[in-house]
Amino acid sequence: MIEFENVSKSFWTGKQRKVILDRANFRVELGNSLGILAPNGTGKTTIINMMAGLEKPDEGEVRRGCRVSFPLGFMGGVVSKHSARENARFIARLYGLDPDYVEAFCRWLTGIEEYFDQPVGTYSSGMRARFTFSLLLALEFDIYLIDEGMPSTTDVEFNRKAGSILRDRLRDSTVVVVSHQPATIEKFCRSAAVLRDGQLYQFDTLEEAKRMYDYQS
Repeated sequence: MIEFENVSKSFWTGKQRKVILDRANFRVELGNSLGILAPNGTGKTTIINMMAGLEKPDEGEVRRGCRVSFPLGFMGGVVSKHSARENARFIARLYGLDPDYVEAFCRWLTGIEEYFDQPVGTYSSGMRARFTFSLLLALEFDIYLIDEGMPSTTDVEFNRKAGSILRDRLRDSTVVVVSHQPATIEKFCRSAAVLRDGQLYQFDTLEEAKRMYDYQS
């Protein structure tokens, strides 16, 4: 379970204060995957980062009562000057997992061969995406956080293997996906919410959420 209690978050843009959440209250229950619809620039990534614990609210409290993933594609925990092998083993120790297993899993899934022992900072964007995605799948979570859908790579074999593993994980896990496109949320979630005027309005069905989202657009 993830719970937001009286959470407020805003930023100063240089000209005005942009409000993301204003004393918002909502919960994400285990077993009930949630899609959050919001236009670009309204704070989708900020909300996902607060769920993961990467950003703190200005006021209120975010409670996590289960294992919550870092956002899919997040590079904050990866050190560019270190190799994928070094990063994989460090992340494994951070989460209390077997470094040998996490290294072997990431080597197998990424398929980047000798580059696995070279600094991540030398990788192409596609190789970096494959490595961070493999890290996410090497760790098992109760709730997976996805910002704007699945990252795509040009490697067909990687996409096939990673997609199959993620589908298996999501059978027993919960996903929170934020997007400005209802079609993206439809792939993962039955229920949805709409971010509007600093509040998150939750609905039992995606159709109900789409009606409100289309009305405000």
